[in-house]
Amino acid sequence: MNISDLFRALVEDVRNLQTDSGDPKAERLLIRAEKELAHHEEGVGEIPQMRLEGELTPVLLKVHNLLDRARLMFDEIGEEDRAGAVWETEQKIYRLLNSL
Repeated sequence: MNISDLFRALVEDVRNLQTDSGDPKAERLLIRAEKELAHHEEGVGEIPQMRLEGELTPVLLKVHNLLDRARLMFDEIGEEDRAGAVWETEQKIYRLLNSL
């Protein structure tokens, strides 16, 4: 998979984390993370290879921070399954960062 495909898959994963139940603060963090990624979803394929790292790294680090905060909130309220799903998505961010 190329970087664009990995990025788009990540956007879809973050979208799939969202539900209408659970901690409202954690849900808002997931929505913010999804919006941050979605803002770059269409244009990621048009970024030249040499600029990918510089343009995507700040976005991915910000989204990772949002997801990490949401994961901790889910963990605090006992939603281990949701916390685990968020952790898996965080790991995908790490792998994408390493690919850059």
